[in-house]
Amino acid sequence: MSKIIKTLTIAGSDSSGGAGIQADLKTFEEYGTYGLSALTTIVTMDPDRGWHHNVYPVDAAIVAEQLKTIFAGGPVDAMKTGMLGSVEIVKVTEQALKNNKQTNVVIDPVMVCKGEDEVLNPESADAIRDLLLPLATVATPNLFEAGVLSGLGKLTTLDEMKEAARLIHKLGTRNVVVKGGKALGGDKAIDIFFDGSEFLVLETAKIEPAHNHGAGCTFAAAITGGLANGLSVKDAVVKAKDFVSAAIRGGFAFNEYVGPVFHGGYRQEQ
Repeated sequence: MSKIIKTLTIAGSDSSGGAGIQADLKTFEEYGTYGLSALTTIVTMDPDRGWHHNVYPVDAAIVAEQLKTIFAGGPVDAMKTGMLGSVEIVKVTEQALKNNKQTNVVIDPVMVCKGEDEVLNPESADAIRDLLLPLATVATPNLFEAGVLSGLGKLTTLDEMKEAARLIHKLGTRNVVVKGGKALGGDKAIDIFFDGSEFLVLETAKIEPAHNHGAGCTFAAAITGGLANGLSVKDAVVKAKDFVSAAIRGGFAFNEYVGPVFHGGYRQEQ
């Protein structure tokens, strides 16, 4: 039997299945890896209140117990974080990564739920910046998160994305992906990769209808899967862009409020 490749997500639950831990585990499976998970938050969406999000953090001690269970099998081949929910959970995560000398770390600095526009917990965002970015192989903020982490605020151009990536790189992460997606003007979905010296602009045609709920989580999870399979960071990012684009093309309308990506889209297209 060939070596089992292990991947880990430390993230929140999205009951609709498009994002969060559900997206991560499905993506890990598509990459042929054995996915493990530590649940940090439970998010519900209320159809009676216009799909309003409620976020319920898990107690940090329970997160620590989950991570103790996971790392009893040794370090994983690659891992990612998603929504962490509290400063205490960020600290528990930091300690687990350090104690287990974990490598191939993808930090997806989730600060908001899609459809919401306020940082869930500003103190948690600061803790991610200060404690987790220095441990990251690659950080994968979206436009909003990149604006917060860089201090630049709202990002609306490619040049602003590049400057944000430079500033985030200075915070300690070895590589940065700023996920612009469909948020910039024009007919291209644009993301950028920065390794500290060079930029790579990743472009695809915008997809309509844009069933893109979970695209950011899926992108970060696909990078994790690529790293676990031995790809370089750059190659993992390039493949992840193709993977998430296919997932968006395969997306569907879950209800009148949300349309998730389909995580098997890349495999079906192949």
